[in-house]
Amino acid sequence: MGTKTVDEAGAETGAEAQRDEQTVDVTKNGATTDDVTGTEAEGARAEEQDEAAADLVDGHDTTADGQATGVGQGAAAVVSAGLGIVSLTGSWVSTVAAARETLVGQLRTSQSASVAQQVKEVYGDAWATTALIGGLFALAALIVGVVVLVRPAFGAPGRPQAPWIKSVAWAGVSLGVVGLILAVAKYSDLLLGLPSTS
Repeated sequence: MGTKTVDEAGAETGAEAQRDEQTVDVTKNGATTDDVTGTEAEGARAEEQDEAAADLVDGHDTTADGQATGVGQGAAAVVSAGLGIVSLTGSWVSTVAAARETLVGQLRTSQSASVAQQVKEVYGDAWATTALIGGLFALAALIVGVVVLVRPAFGAPGRPQAPWIKSVAWAGVSLGVVGLILAVAKYSDLLLGLPSTS
C-alpha cells in the first residue's frame, strides 16, 4: 500500500509538473490567455472591416455588420420625385426655352402675316416647347423611379429595400406619369389650346 501511495503521489506530481510546463511555455512566448483572445477579436474585426470595404468597392451600400443602407437607391428615389415635381411646376430651362421660341417667332413673323400665323409663331411654339421640356422631365422621373423599384430584383438576395425608398420611388413614378399626361395634353392642344382667331 505504501508503494501505491508513492506511485499515486508521483503520478500527481508528474501531472502538475506537466501543467506547470505548459503554463511556462505560454508565458515564455509572451502571450497570456487574454492576449490570445484579444488577438482573435482584433483579427475578426479586421476581417469584417475588409468585407465592408470590399462591399463598398463592389458598389453595395452596406454597414460593417453587412446590412444594406440603401444610400444610392434612396438618393435616386428622391431625384425621381424631384424630377416629377419639376415636370409639373416648370423649370428655368423651360422658361428660357419658351422665351427664346417667342423671340424667334417674333423675328420670323412679318407685319403682314395673318393673326393666326402670328399667334402660332409667337405663343403657340413657345407653349409647345414648354410642354416638351416638361414631358422630358416627367419621362426622366418615370425612368429613374422604375429603376429604383426594380433594383432589388437584380441585387444581392436577402437585402430588402427600405419602405421609405419604395414610397418615394412610387411618388416619383406617379408624378412622372401625371407629368407625361399633362405634357401630351398641352403639346397636342387638348389642354389650354391656342384661342381661335377666326
